Amino acid sequence: MNDPLVAQLLAAREGGAKLPATAGEDLTRARIFAVQEAVAARLGPVGGFKVACPADAPIVIAPIMACDVYQTPAEITVSVREDVGVELEYAFRLIASPPDRDATDFEARLRASVELLPAFELVQSRLADPKGAGAALKMLDNQLNGAVVLGEARRDWQGLDVTHAEARLVLGGETLLDGASPVPGGDAFATLCALTRALGDHCGGLQVGQVVITGSLNGLPWITPPTTAQGRIAGLGDVAMTLKTA
Repeated sequence: MNDPLVAQLLAAREGGAKLPATAGEDLTRARIFAVQEAVAARLGPVGGFKVACPADAPIVIAPIMACDVYQTPAEITVSVREDVGVELEYAFRLIASPPDRDATDFEARLRASVELLPAFELVQSRLADPKGAGAALKMLDNQLNGAVVLGEARRDWQGLDVTHAEARLVLGGETLLDGASPVPGGDAFATLCALTRALGDHCGGLQVGQVVITGSLNGLPWITPPTTAQGRIAGLGDVAMTLKTA
C-alpha cells in the first residue's frame, strides 16, 4: 500500500518522528483499516486484537503484533523518552476456530472456542500527542497498543461472571486498584462477540492462538519507566511485568 501514513508509522516505531495531530484530519474508517493492514503486513504476523464498543460510536478494532505478546512475568524495554500506560484487562485466547457469525448457536460455540486470561496491555504510541489525540488517529496507531502480557489461561472459565471484576493493580509500589471494577462495555464476553461478528477478514481475521483484549479495568494511568506492574483478577490469577528503559 502506497500511503505516506504507513511509512510514517513504521518510521516512528524505529525512533523516527511521531505523527502530528494533523495526520488525523479527514481520516476515513476505510483508510484507517487499510493502514492497519499495511503496517501489520510489515510487522506481523498478527497475534490478536484489541477491541472496544463505545456506546455512541462504531466498534474500535486494532491488531496486536505477535512479537508484542509476552507471557508473565515479562521484562520489556521501552524508550527513556516516553511515558507509557498500563491497563489490567480480561483477555480471551482462541483455542478453536470461531463460529460463523450467523450461526444460530453463535454465543455458545464461541464460549467453547476460547479460554480466559488476565492480561496487561502496555500502552505506547507512535503519535506526538497520544493523550490528546482523537479517536480516528488513535485507531490508526493500532489504538496505542505497545504490548500485551498474558497470565495463566483458564479453560473452564464459563462459570465466571465477566460482567464485573474483583481486581488488584500495583504500579511501582503504588496500589491503583484493589476491589470491584467495572468492565468496559459491561460484559467482556459480549465485547468479544461484537469483535467476532465485525472483524471479518481484517488483518487475516480471528485465528486459533490469537488473543483478544477487551478494555481496561483501571482506566489509563500514564507512568514514567522504569517501574514494575503486578496485577490480579479474581477467579483467574496474576500477571506481572517489569518495564526497563533503553
